[in-house]
Amino acid sequence: MSLKRNENRLFDFSKITSGRIFLYLFLVTLLIRFPFFFRDYIDRDESTFILLGQSWADGFLPYTQLWDLKPPLTFAFFAILISLFDKSFFAMRLARVLLVCITSFFTFKIASKVTTKKASFSAAIGCVVLLSLFGSLQGVMSEHLCMAFFMPALYLLLRNKKWQQFFLAGVLMGITVMVKLNMAFPILFIGLYIAADVFRKDSATNLLRIILFGLGVVLVITATIWPYYSTGQFQVWWDSVILAPLEYTEARRYPILKLAPFFIVVSAFLAYSWKKKILDFRNPVVQLLIVSIIGVLFSFLKGGRINGHYLIQLHPMLLILVAVVLLRTIQIYHLKITNYAALILLLIPVESYLEYFNVVKNKISYGTFYNGEGFSVPRYIAEHNLETKNILFFEYHIGYWNLNTLPPSTASTHPSNLCRDELFPFYKNPRKNTAGHRYFRGKRGGARHEART
Repeated sequence: MSLKRNENRLFDFSKITSGRIFLYLFLVTLLIRFPFFFRDYIDRDESTFILLGQSWADGFLPYTQLWDLKPPLTFAFFAILISLFDKSFFAMRLARVLLVCITSFFTFKIASKVTTKKASFSAAIGCVVLLSLFGSLQGVMSEHLCMAFFMPALYLLLRNKKWQQFFLAGVLMGITVMVKLNMAFPILFIGLYIAADVFRKDSATNLLRIILFGLGVVLVITATIWPYYSTGQFQVWWDSVILAPLEYTEARRYPILKLAPFFIVVSAFLAYSWKKKILDFRNPVVQLLIVSIIGVLFSFLKGGRINGHYLIQLHPMLLILVAVVLLRTIQIYHLKITNYAALILLLIPVESYLEYFNVVKNKISYGTFYNGEGFSVPRYIAEHNLETKNILFFEYHIGYWNLNTLPPSTASTHPSNLCRDELFPFYKNPRKNTAGHRYFRGKRGGARHEART
């Protein structure tokens, strides 16, 4: 009986504190992600971000020594970690736990404004799962990083009407867009939504808020430009941050029919919620969430493609609305959550269970928890004193970091850049197309040719 009382007190959501919620989310995120701390890499993007972070920590601005197709603050995150903890894979992976935890925590905080704490916590746990499992999401993607700033900014806009919080929200939104450029669209839509409130209420106070919000965004963008402008390299920033992504987008669009199913599902969900009056579309929280969702979907449409990790930008907002709809549906139809639901929850992180097994197996076989060719190949090269100047990694390019060396060219910072001839002008590649790389790629397991003629 005493144990039962303690359990009820532990999960009494009516009395639970925000600090305890954060702790629970941190522990769940850590348990799911911990076995992936020891992989050489999770996604190739993560390895590229680390290389550019190291370059910045060594004193080179992004796009000058190494190059990749992301705004500069993506690399700033890794540069800060490297400056603080040197070459620590553990620190990198623990930081990604914090990113997911922050996003999930503010998912809970925003959801708490429109539904019960229990439903809000369910949305937050769902956020941890969808930002951590299924595919390559155990790594640190730019989407993880941008949402760790976007969700707190959204919460500040909803919390109250203090002008300082609008400015801080603008700063966080500015960081968001300088981590992931397509987030400019939801931020623009949010700005227009706030501006509409100004005209509707004709209030000078509201006008000041929108000005401060916009000022915060512009201030961050200007801060990323300044190091380049002050050293006479503004064109490098403009080419890499603005022109290159536009060119990439135009060159790699999906057919519209490939994008349609996802848009249909989200639209059907919102239409059902409106028709059944399950969501209160007059609620400012619901309105801001829908505006954000529409902004992200519009960015996908403009970008012409949806990869699995892009959905990280959508999951937190959508999960809040799903939690509200599910709770109302359960209440309306008097549905019962059976014990099978707990079993399903335990089975969801099966990727993590398998990775725990692989880590232990690797320790037994090789004497180290760290596993993958990104560790074993550099170790072999170092042990045999092989030359490292012209090594070219096509897959495990975190090996450059482990060897304390650089990719052989700016173009090969991310291996796939070699197949993106539309980007060659932006990092001054001497070749005009990918023809020179075709035979070499064809020798590596029949890799798909992406060259255009």
